[in-house]
Amino acid sequence: MAFSAVLHPAFLLVVLPLKASLSEVLGEPFQLIPEILTVSIQSKLQQVNLQWTVPNLTHQELKMGFQIEISRMNASNIIWVEDYSTTVKRNQVLHWNWKSEIPLECVTHFIRIRAMVDDANYPPQNSWSNWSSWKEVSVQVSVAPNTLLIFPKSKLLEEGSNVTICLLYGQYLYNVSCMLQKEPIHGEQLDSHVSLIKLNNVVFHSHSGTNIYCQAMNATKTPFGTVLFVSKVLEEPKNFSCETQDFKTLKCSWEPGVDTALTWSQQDSQNYTLYESFSGRSELSDHRNSHNWKITEESQETYNFTLTTENNLRKRSVNIIFNLTHRVHLKAPHDVTLETVDAKKANMTWKMHSRGDNYILLCQVELQHETEVIHECNVSVHMSASYLFSDLEPDTEYKARVRCADANHFWKWSDWAQKAFSTPEAAPSQALDVWRQVRSENGSHVVTLFWKPLLKSQANGKIVSYNIVVENQDRPSEAEHYSVQAPALGTQLSLDMCSYKIHITANNSMGVSPESVMALSNDSGHEEVHEKRIKGTKDGFHISWEPLSGDALGYVVDWCAHSRDQHCDLKWKNLGPNTTSTNITSDAFKPGVRYNFRIFEKSVQQNAQLLEKQTGYTQELAPLENPKVIINNFTSNSFILSWPGYDSDFQSAFIEGYRVYLKSKEMQCHPKGKRTSLSDNSVLCEYEIKDPEQKSFTVENLQPESLYEFLVTPYTSAGQGPNETFTKVTTPDENSHMLLKIILPMTLCVLLIVIACYWKSQWVKEKCYPDIPNPYKSSILSLIKSKKNPHLIMNVKDCIPDVLEVINKVEGPKTQCIVSGKPHNEDVSIKPPSSVPTEDGSSGPVPFMFFENFTYDQSAFDSGSHGLNPGPLKDTPGQLGLLTPPDKLLNVLEKDYMKSLAESPTEETSLIYVSQLASPMCGDKDSLVTNSPKPVHCSGYKRQMAVPGRLPSLALSESNSLTSMILLGQGEQ
Repeated sequence: MAFSAVLHPAFLLVVLPLKASLSEVLGEPFQLIPEILTVSIQSKLQQVNLQWTVPNLTHQELKMGFQIEISRMNASNIIWVEDYSTTVKRNQVLHWNWKSEIPLECVTHFIRIRAMVDDANYPPQNSWSNWSSWKEVSVQVSVAPNTLLIFPKSKLLEEGSNVTICLLYGQYLYNVSCMLQKEPIHGEQLDSHVSLIKLNNVVFHSHSGTNIYCQAMNATKTPFGTVLFVSKVLEEPKNFSCETQDFKTLKCSWEPGVDTALTWSQQDSQNYTLYESFSGRSELSDHRNSHNWKITEESQETYNFTLTTENNLRKRSVNIIFNLTHRVHLKAPHDVTLETVDAKKANMTWKMHSRGDNYILLCQVELQHETEVIHECNVSVHMSASYLFSDLEPDTEYKARVRCADANHFWKWSDWAQKAFSTPEAAPSQALDVWRQVRSENGSHVVTLFWKPLLKSQANGKIVSYNIVVENQDRPSEAEHYSVQAPALGTQLSLDMCSYKIHITANNSMGVSPESVMALSNDSGHEEVHEKRIKGTKDGFHISWEPLSGDALGYVVDWCAHSRDQHCDLKWKNLGPNTTSTNITSDAFKPGVRYNFRIFEKSVQQNAQLLEKQTGYTQELAPLENPKVIINNFTSNSFILSWPGYDSDFQSAFIEGYRVYLKSKEMQCHPKGKRTSLSDNSVLCEYEIKDPEQKSFTVENLQPESLYEFLVTPYTSAGQGPNETFTKVTTPDENSHMLLKIILPMTLCVLLIVIACYWKSQWVKEKCYPDIPNPYKSSILSLIKSKKNPHLIMNVKDCIPDVLEVINKVEGPKTQCIVSGKPHNEDVSIKPPSSVPTEDGSSGPVPFMFFENFTYDQSAFDSGSHGLNPGPLKDTPGQLGLLTPPDKLLNVLEKDYMKSLAESPTEETSLIYVSQLASPMCGDKDSLVTNSPKPVHCSGYKRQMAVPGRLPSLALSESNSLTSMILLGQGEQ
């Protein structure tokens, strides 16, 4: 066994040279088969590293070619073939690496290699050597049941690249779904436990990475995921250049491009390294876009710089080479001064940093006004220079600036050095553009003057006032001076009917402007010319006219907009003497607004004469409103529609006429009208009035007591007015006017009678309804007040009645009544007795005595002819107060009467004197007070009667309103 182990190597050493010699003899070169030493894996980079050697190399070195094959999952599934050429030395270990697009944890790979000599010192070979044996490349990963593994973990890649995501399934796991930043992604099944998801052209989402997470049914945890750190693509530096200002430092600058830094320490910002090849120096820049390079060797004039930028994924570099004297960037000029010579000139001076008087510079000078360059000039100077600005505007702010560069080897301009200055004011250089409006009022001229403000270049300063001199042509010595303070642009003068010449100038702090002159004749403002209609366009109006004379100094066209919502803002335009037409344009022109134009001819004497009037619209519109219609002469068969005239200046177009619409259920249209049948079985008649001056329309042939509807609307070239609601009207009855002729006079008569009655109401009342005497005003009350009894009780003896009427005569002693004055026997009459119920319920004749009492006769009271025979009153309990309520009267009477029966003989007769007065408080009988300190006046009054005192009972009718009773004792008169 040991002998064979020793013999085998010795045998090979002998046989191989013999075989090589034999191959040379036979013309077949000896095959050099490479031998794989190691195959390693870098999982994070998804990279396979291969190391091999070429044994039995007979030469010290040979140029050789190698072919490497990689298969996936099985040896026959070749996925990669690559040729690799290099010079191989004896016993040298060769290296090669390959990056897999699929994470190496997911599938097994196999690798092998073969060789071919490609060297002139070696016999040529026509074929590859034999393959080396397959080497398996795999990463051992164990997946627990109900678990999902995702590879790669935290992958770093550039935007736009492709990546494959690998999913490893554990047992019992199914229905796996994945999302990329909330967007679903799908893959392909590689085998029962492996899925691949290919993502092409991945995009940058954020510096913190792009999330991928997956979910699965029956998983022990959820979700599973990984992060793709997508970096921006590293850009090559742009505009790389180096320059110097002092020959001590080179300042190199560039545009770095986008920052490729990522969070979570995945990738820092790219770094920049500057390398100079002639000196061999290399410096890492502290800034992303610039670096200062110290010049250490004064003798070096040429520099070759390479700028390299690098991050974790790639490296980019740019290169420049230059001569130092050709990259000089001068510093900005200093000590810049500006001195104004006058209102139109200024001198500028500046200095440069010293490089010797023989050093020639090129300087650029600019003058700016309101950020606009109005003057630019290049001058060649040495270390100090000056420049004169001319043709400046007075009272204007300017900005002057200067920059310089090397005149021999121009590289770039220095930075600007600037200075602002202002020129002083000067007198205005331009006369005012003036115009006027003249109208006659109360025998005088009211002149309104207008002028346009001077431009800044014409005013030459701030205008403070305007001077106006009015010169009377008939009396030149009489001139009036007016001053109008700025910023007013007009004024009004009142002049008589003479001819005048008006001079207007503008003033600033340095002087006055040239004067503007206008002349007014005594007939100014009285011109009457025909107004012509013109048609405008959206851009404006074309105005043309016929000249009045051949020696015109010029023409003026003025215009004004007429609308309800804006004031007339007069505009005007001056034209030359040979002009007979012009185009008037303005951004202020609006559709539907009438513009009135006047054309004036200016004579040599500065007098303006009105030539023409023209009016028109840029665009006519349909009327915005309908007229207010009034109905006149309204009868059962016709009526007249009339409406007020329009103010033509405020219309949206020229009114061409009116249309009258009449609608009814049954109506015959006039032959001139247009008949239309409507859907509601009504008839619409349309009448057109072509004369815009006609403001009325007669509607005839109507039916009485019928409903009609009408609408009046104007029309223009752009259409008619709005379709408003029709006005309804009903025709009256044919006989209604006859009834009106009858009812109206009757109503008038009744009204006159009522007025007359009201006027004579007091007289009618006195004649028909005289006032009832007021018992409280009777003089008898003065006697009663003197007695002790507070009740207003009258005995018969206190007054003498004028008439006694015997109702019934009772057997027994006669009662005598003494009457003052003449007895009125002729007034006594016998009346049938009244039936008064007795105590036992029987009824029988009862004596009553009615009489008149002159004491309460108002005429007797007024005449003072009554006689009073006062006597003492008995204080009997049966006496009743004057104000005893009527409802208690029967009880009182009955009680007194029963008492009198017990005290008096049966043969004695007494009379109860009852005075039926009206309630003292009108209509309120229950509210009377027995002890009233003051009588209350009322107008009601009733007859009085005497009742026999021996009545067992007294029945009073409910209609009697008794307010007082006077009891007459036995034997009293």
